[in-house]
Amino acid sequence: MIDFFNTLLYPIKFGEAWVMYAWHWLFDVIGLPTGWAWAMSIVGLTVVVRVLLIPLFVKQIHSSRRMQLIQPEMQKIQKKYKGKRDPESQKAQQAEIMDLYRRTGTNPFSSCLPILIQSPFFFALFQLLNNLKAQAEGVPGHPAIGPITNEVAAQIESSTIFGAKLSDAFLTSGDLSVKILTAVLIVLMSATTFTTQYQLMRKNMPASALDNPFAKQQKVLLYLMPIFFAISGINFPIGVLLYWLTTNLWTMGQQFYVIRNMPAPGSEAERARRERLKRRGKDMDELTVPGLVDADTVADDAPKAGQRQQPKGKKRAKTQTPRPQAPKNGR
Repeated sequence: MIDFFNTLLYPIKFGEAWVMYAWHWLFDVIGLPTGWAWAMSIVGLTVVVRVLLIPLFVKQIHSSRRMQLIQPEMQKIQKKYKGKRDPESQKAQQAEIMDLYRRTGTNPFSSCLPILIQSPFFFALFQLLNNLKAQAEGVPGHPAIGPITNEVAAQIESSTIFGAKLSDAFLTSGDLSVKILTAVLIVLMSATTFTTQYQLMRKNMPASALDNPFAKQQKVLLYLMPIFFAISGINFPIGVLLYWLTTNLWTMGQQFYVIRNMPAPGSEAERARRERLKRRGKDMDELTVPGLVDADTVADDAPKAGQRQQPKGKKRAKTQTPRPQAPKNGR
């Protein structure tokens, strides 16, 4: 299973090796020390990955805004089936929700796409940096990866920033400088993640969206994530922590831009943007979702879904002229 996973990640590791090597060449030409040149090459690699993910991020934003706009319809469906736990009702509720997603072009899982797509790059970089020492020593089973030959691996392995190697980790090194640097990186990672999620929940979510089970779970995760980073971060090489911190900073800046210029409907950020545009004498474009029909606008006599509409006959006018009667007794 591990061999299959390594084989699957090899093309990504190969590409990352070339991107890092190219960035290192640029920073080496500029005149950065070797250690900082390799550290900045990891930052450059992160930027390249995030730039490639921009189309997915834009798709995520549009889907997230659609999810906000269809919340009133979603609440109507939930209210309709409230207290009904029988299988038929649950099946009917799920069918109506899926139909709402289909009509409005909304994908509730699209918000996870950037994270899922980024995960292979993260694990590939982890393997690339974690195997540097074995590759530099010529251990069998650790061949060259693209331009990172055994000699280049030895160069990366021996280079340092603040006295710590890029392949060092908190648990695998007894050096105090390594522990201090990893601790600082973990704290910064936790702080950037907390700030990103906090500004998203407090500024870019309407009040109605904050009072539901999903939002409460998000609040719990908001405070659990720093603990998760503290537990997992001590196992990662410094180079991976640099990648993680850089991508967090990118996400935080990206989120700030979105909240300011593409706020969620009904949020505090939307009110602030509306006021800014009003001061400039501009109107804010109202968001609409194709396929979203408010149930309140449907006529009361509209046929129900699945119900056959019967044809109606024409009514005779009450003032209709009576037919002439035949004369009696031949008159």
